[in-house]
Amino acid sequence: MEGQWLSERARAAESAAAGGFDLTQCVREPIHLLGGVQSYGSLVAVDPDSGLVEVAARNTGEVLGVEADALVGTPVTRVVPAGAYGEALEATSGEEAAPAALSVVAGADGADRLFDVSAHRRDGLLVLEFEPREGDASASAGFHQGVRRALGRLRSAATVADCCRVAVREVRALTGYERVVAYRFDGEDGPGEVLAEDVVGGWEPWLGLWFPATDIPPQARRLYRESWIRVIADVDDATVGLLPAVRPATGAPLDLSRAALRTVSGFHLEYLRNIGVRSSMSVSVLREGRLWGLIACHGARPSRPAPEVRAACETFGAAFSLQLAAIEERERADALDASGARTAAVAALLADGLEKRLAEDGGPVLELLAADGVVAGRSGRTAGFGEPFPPELCAALERRARTLTPGSLWDTDRLSELGDEELGYRPPDPGRGPAGVLMVPLSDSGDFLAWCRRERPAPRRWAADPAAPVRVGPRGERLTPRGSGAVFRSTVRGRSLPWTTRDRVAARELWRLLTGLVLRHADHLDRLNEELRMTNDDLDSFAHAAAHDLKEPLRGISNAATFAIEDAATGLDATTLRRLHTMQRLAGRMDELLDSLLHYARLGRAGLRVRELDLGAALDAALEVAGPRLAEQGVEVVRGELPPVRADADRLYEVLVNLLVNAAKYARDGAERRVEVAVERHPVPAGADTVVAGAEPAPGAEECVLVVRDNGIGIAPEQQREVFDLFRRLHGPGERGGGTGVGLALVKRIVERHGGRLWLRSTPGEGTAFYIGLGGPPDADRDSSQ
Repeated sequence: MEGQWLSERARAAESAAAGGFDLTQCVREPIHLLGGVQSYGSLVAVDPDSGLVEVAARNTGEVLGVEADALVGTPVTRVVPAGAYGEALEATSGEEAAPAALSVVAGADGADRLFDVSAHRRDGLLVLEFEPREGDASASAGFHQGVRRALGRLRSAATVADCCRVAVREVRALTGYERVVAYRFDGEDGPGEVLAEDVVGGWEPWLGLWFPATDIPPQARRLYRESWIRVIADVDDATVGLLPAVRPATGAPLDLSRAALRTVSGFHLEYLRNIGVRSSMSVSVLREGRLWGLIACHGARPSRPAPEVRAACETFGAAFSLQLAAIEERERADALDASGARTAAVAALLADGLEKRLAEDGGPVLELLAADGVVAGRSGRTAGFGEPFPPELCAALERRARTLTPGSLWDTDRLSELGDEELGYRPPDPGRGPAGVLMVPLSDSGDFLAWCRRERPAPRRWAADPAAPVRVGPRGERLTPRGSGAVFRSTVRGRSLPWTTRDRVAARELWRLLTGLVLRHADHLDRLNEELRMTNDDLDSFAHAAAHDLKEPLRGISNAATFAIEDAATGLDATTLRRLHTMQRLAGRMDELLDSLLHYARLGRAGLRVRELDLGAALDAALEVAGPRLAEQGVEVVRGELPPVRADADRLYEVLVNLLVNAAKYARDGAERRVEVAVERHPVPAGADTVVAGAEPAPGAEECVLVVRDNGIGIAPEQQREVFDLFRRLHGPGERGGGTGVGLALVKRIVERHGGRLWLRSTPGEGTAFYIGLGGPPDADRDSSQ
């Protein structure tokens, strides 16, 4: 763990320090298992089932009147009245019970004393801490009025800076320490900045200074989260050990994580001595369960705040944390009110299509969050504006979006500092490209909208060089003193301007408005679908009429013409006979057109049964129909690589038949005629090809496509789209083998039904190549008809 926590520069600085000191010892030190307490109080740990003392501080004889070795293994009621012990048991019986505070008369052998006792549970034991009560408790009656006034002033603070200024002033007034600072962490595990301070003359000011993260290692931060308040009465205090030093049941010292009397790490005591501090108190400030910062108090003399003072400061820390939440909520409401109109205007701008409008003019979307770039990711495709997002970053954001709830936010102002487990992306050069990202997931499938900001180098004034936190101190110790007299200035690189509450509110509000637009579009789509259903019913009626009511009269006309020719041919003049033949031919032509139209209409309604097919076998089946036409025209069939494909077998058969028959019809004179069928890998066309079906993905990608390529007469560029229109032929009805002009329209319709892509490349006089990416609908392995 410590190898990940410290930077390479910090480790190098530590290894070069005099005496070979390694600061990672601080990280490894189990400060909750140091096996001792501060000497101004005492401690016993009791088995709550039996009431027997299992662990005792070695000063219980001095403090409670019973020596530790005589107390361990005996009832705790030797030093605590039974009523008080029962009260402590009850107060801490909950699964997550907070420490309980009692004032009791305790002791043995008639040496009763007044104690402030705190009780909490740890590792199956009830831990009781005893602090002798000094002075008359009634003397503090006016103290509570001061506490109420301090809390009132805190509630009136309107900003974080105001909160911090009120906090340091009121806590110093309550406690009497010489220095009180409000200290905020840059990220839960990062360095800290002094935002406010109240200090007596002669002490070095720390306001605005940054302190390296190594000052407070991770295990210390964990204990700050677990306990609101921590007091060190005297840095030169002699620690009192525990008996037994190691619990037989666990093989480890008693866990003192929540003990107010817990002894102090030697490293921390050394640090406090080096900055001229004799006593200290810290109050934790939490935001949503995370350590936001500390209110740190320093004294020039030994000091042990009374229990009611500590309780007041603990209450003050909790109120500070709540006030931070209230300020943030107020800022969120103000931001929503301020950005509402602008956000609504941006959402309306995107109503016609997020990706299209973003790529055309994403300026207003950028300005909404004062960002340098914006990108939308939908179904694996991206469209953006401004500062480009690297493709690898877009892929990482898509993966991250799949793990988040739509409408939630993910952001960072230090992209280059994230671990692989956070995003799975590391910028190749932290000084270039996006340094900060704010993303809102749009769907469960990984769609997202994200903004980025470039690097903004930020100057910092450090109380010590964060890259070299270890030096020989003035008293020979190893931790350097900190203070404004030796300020170290540096510039933080690789970070963007931080994302504010206003930014987050605007992004979430934009998502909400876009979601509303999507729902309205869905309602509109439902209405269109209903209209389409009615239209399809009308088409079914038309198809029935065309199949029966229209075709029947045509057959009658054709038959009547045939009978007239057969029965009265010898009595008819040439003109009448020619007209009867024309009538017969036109009726037949009309019948063919109706058949083609019916087939085309039914194709759009029919379900697909997509599965893996042997492409070679499908080509063989198509050649049974198209083969004679090809042989008649002398066209050779060339087979390329024919791997299995996923398609509807009947529809693929129709595609191949139509394209092969076309190759026979439009073979070029005076050439070695051929048509090739193969599957090839081709780049997605980038505008030079005629794309007639399918959405066009970003150019540069490649896909496997079915290719039917001939060396026939080719198609003129201005006609390359027309050939796919229904009933559109580029030659007369009797030329090039005739036909209804439906074949290529059917091919296009089939490719569209597969969710695929169709494009062609053709040069007049040299030939035509049809490229087909069959894609595949979501219901690929079942009948999609309804």
